[in-house]
Amino acid sequence: MAGSDVTKVDVMMERAEAAAKGYFREGLNCSECVFQSFLDLGLTDLPREVIALSSGFGGGIGMTKNNCGAMLGAAMSVAAVKGRKDPKAKETMDERVEELYGENGIYSIFSSLVKEFEEKYGTVSCREITGKFPDWHSRERKKNCQSIVGYAAALGVKYALK
Repeated sequence: MAGSDVTKVDVMMERAEAAAKGYFREGLNCSECVFQSFLDLGLTDLPREVIALSSGFGGGIGMTKNNCGAMLGAAMSVAAVKGRKDPKAKETMDERVEELYGENGIYSIFSSLVKEFEEKYGTVSCREITGKFPDWHSRERKKNCQSIVGYAAALGVKYALK
């Protein structure tokens, strides 16, 4: 991106994308790549050890090829900023529910992220995304997932800062 149209968010998205792709080359799983690249930006005061929460999401959650681990890493990135630090902070159950489901509730952010990911790839399923690569360890599958990891990292930043 060049020129005066480049925003701080654009720059952070590019940094996250590049870092996530680099982490993939270093052997981090898809979810770890996305979440670690987000943590590197310093947009949250969470301790670095929270990366451990993303370890099980690789390969569509423990290689079950369910929900894409990169997308889940993006959701974790958004949650690090937009998630409830104290789910019981609201006085009543109705207020807590409204905070989640309301017109501008927390769920609407995550819903938008998932929809945008799904529009780009046609699915959120690791199995469907990687199904055209019969050999999980093939260079082609790895290159495809590396690209998705970069996109998901940028997407996570976009929604976390929205």
